[in-house]
Amino acid sequence: MQIVLWGFISLFLREQSSVVAQAFGVLLGAVMLWDLMFRGQLGVSICFFEEMWSRNLGNLFVSPLRPWEMIAALLFMSLVRTLIGMVPASMLTIWFFGFSIYDLGWPLFAFFINLMAFGWAIGLAVSGLVLRVGLGVETLAWALIFAIAPVSAVYYPVAVLPEWLRALAWAMPPAYVFEGMRGVMLEGRMHLDLLLGASLLNLLYLGAGCAAFLLFFRSVRMNGKLLQTGE
Repeated sequence: MQIVLWGFISLFLREQSSVVAQAFGVLLGAVMLWDLMFRGQLGVSICFFEEMWSRNLGNLFVSPLRPWEMIAALLFMSLVRTLIGMVPASMLTIWFFGFSIYDLGWPLFAFFINLMAFGWAIGLAVSGLVLRVGLGVETLAWALIFAIAPVSAVYYPVAVLPEWLRALAWAMPPAYVFEGMRGVMLEGRMHLDLLLGASLLNLLYLGAGCAAFLLFFRSVRMNGKLLQTGE
C-alpha cells in the first residue's frame, strides 16, 4: 500500500516539470528498496516472536536444533516472506506507473543483498534482545529501523544532512545503497566503491547481529529462562 501511495504521489510530481520528472523513478525506487529492507528485518523478528508468543522455544530447543540453525531458518523465512511481498508489489508499479525496478539491472541484485543483510542484522539483534529482556521491548522491531531512516539517505543524498550527521550516515550500509541507486538511475553507472563500502559494513553488522543473538540466547539458556518466554 505504501508503494502504491508513493507511486501516485510520484506520478503527480512527474507531470509538474521536467526536473521533477527525473526524480519520479528515483523516489519510487527508493520507496521500494526501503520497503525491502523493512520487510527483511521484520521477517526475522516476527518469525522469532511467533515462537515466543506461542511459547514454542522450549519445544524447539529440546530437539537437536542448534542456535545457528535457528538463525539460518529465520533468515530463510525472512527471504521468502520478503519475496512474496515485494515481487507482486514490483509488478503493480509496472502496471500502474510504468516503472520497473528491474531496469536497474545487475546492481539491483547487489542492492537487494545488502539491504536484506542489514535488515537481518537488525532483526537478529532485536530478537536476541527481546529474548533476553522480554516481550515488553518487542516494539523495537518496528521502531528501530524507522529511527535510522533520517540518516539512511533514502530520499535525498547524504550531502543534504548536517555535517555532524554525515559520519553516522556513512557508518551504515543503507546510505551507500541509496546513493548507489541514485547513481545508477541519474548517471547511468554503478559506483563500485559504494557497493564495496556497503558490503564490508554488512559483513560487520551481520556478524555482530548473529553474535548478539547467540550471546543473548546463551545467557537465557544458562539462566534457565528459555521455558519462561512467551506472552
